[in-house]
Amino acid sequence: MAHQTDKAITAHYGSDDLGKKIFDALDRAGKDIASLQLKDLSVIDQLHTGGHLATLDLARRAGLSKGMMLMDAGCGIGGSSRLLAQNFHCAVTGVDLVASFVDVAKELSQCTATPDQKAGEMKLPTFICGSILETGLPSEAFDVVWCQHTLMNISDKSAVFAEFKRILKPGGLMVLHEIVQGTNADLHLPVPWADRPEISFLLPRQELEACILEAGFVPQFMEDRTDQAKLWWEKVKSATLKAADAPPRPLGPHIVFGNNGTLFGQTMTRNLHEACIGLIEGIYIA
Repeated sequence: MAHQTDKAITAHYGSDDLGKKIFDALDRAGKDIASLQLKDLSVIDQLHTGGHLATLDLARRAGLSKGMMLMDAGCGIGGSSRLLAQNFHCAVTGVDLVASFVDVAKELSQCTATPDQKAGEMKLPTFICGSILETGLPSEAFDVVWCQHTLMNISDKSAVFAEFKRILKPGGLMVLHEIVQGTNADLHLPVPWADRPEISFLLPRQELEACILEAGFVPQFMEDRTDQAKLWWEKVKSATLKAADAPPRPLGPHIVFGNNGTLFGQTMTRNLHEACIGLIEGIYIA
């Protein structure tokens, strides 16, 4: 059953010729591939709630610093991995189930490498295709596990937290930025992580926290960010509606998610306002 679920999740996110689509869109948008910067990619690789600012704020709160070994769980095309590597000089290993995401993550990381990264003075992120439930990474090797908008597709939360605990050094941090189930379980689809209910595995915040504690993590910080999520997705919805009357832009979520990408502003706003989902941030000590 888990294998079937993996295939369904890969099918949801997978896209034929994703790399070509992205680089063609960058060219049409007038971006110079030879001097590509992270900001040029933000509309396609910072698709989580709050965008890159949410990532940076949480990273500062977690105290990320130079030389930390960080595993980015469910890294997608590597947006957060690159952002954390460049801004905090962490040694980042991204893991994702979708092979096309991993391939593109490697290409984009090469194209956006800083002078320090090109000179080998600062590490480029590395990327692995595989399941975050069984990463194959060494035990007690990482200072931080970064998990941003990933748990929604994981049915066995206990198994994934056990794996995070295994690969973290004693005293290491698990940093969460995750969607949780609200008081109303009737989810409106499509959402970025699912276009059908079979691949969405949300838990209420209390149940998620219980799984984390059972895995042996000690809470350092937990905050409900649902109100902030509402404001962010309302802006996305407004921008999407305005864009509907204009010529299509080359770059946007549609490259990764197809036509569903134009609906997320509406569905996510509705889900948040109807208490179908919430957003939490958390930092836990292994």
